[in-house]
Amino acid sequence: MPNSPEQFAAQLIEELDLSERARAGARERPYVALNMISTADGRATLSGRSGEIGDEADKRLFHGLRTLVDGVMVGAGTVRAEGYHRLIRDPAARKRRRERGLAEEPLACIVSGRLALDGRVPLLADPQARVAIVTTSQASLPDGCRAQIEYVRCARDGQIDLVAAMRELRARFDITTLLCEGGPHLNAHLLAAGLVDELFLSLAPTLAGGDATSESLRIVSGVDLTPPVAMELLSTHEHESHLFLRYRVPGGSSTTSV
Repeated sequence: MPNSPEQFAAQLIEELDLSERARAGARERPYVALNMISTADGRATLSGRSGEIGDEADKRLFHGLRTLVDGVMVGAGTVRAEGYHRLIRDPAARKRRRERGLAEEPLACIVSGRLALDGRVPLLADPQARVAIVTTSQASLPDGCRAQIEYVRCARDGQIDLVAAMRELRARFDITTLLCEGGPHLNAHLLAAGLVDELFLSLAPTLAGGDATSESLRIVSGVDLTPPVAMELLSTHEHESHLFLRYRVPGGSSTTSV
């Protein structure tokens, strides 16, 4: 593999086949890939943020994966903690998406059961951003949110029905490939619902210690996966002691709510 972080990430992205995999079978929902990073001892965040863990290659891969998909899903807590901006700000990246036959930017899909968001989040303050809010709430975001916002209101027993939400994202917005960037609780619910097709895991050569708390989450938290979800390793790459792993996740159950 090339040595520079930019070349390394670009080659990895070029080798991926998410669209081909999405077309491989008839689906009522998007093809879903999780993208997460972890320290060697399992920490998904440092000081409440995942961005503190990765190196330059991971950061370029993080943004590169966004150029391949129709939508990017993320939990409201992660949006707030990481200070999400518009998903594709680089004109060259938008051009690459057009060349792949995609819209210039993926649809930002924010999961927020209580609609706990406001216009201080840069993504929601940007009038050019396209956002779908997955929620149980019948309310709308305040006027300070200037993004182009749609609502996917899917409730089951008072909780978000992720299965129904995925079907609506596919039918209403033509989302065939969806990248989920966490957080760990959303990951757990997606996995428990059998809604995940693969996992990209960046493993940093770092030990962070600490107890399992809200400030030191693992990549999957909050829900016991019973039985544990078995995965198949598809590829592994190394760059300056960081490992980049790709797993296939077998399908699971067909219904759940969170």
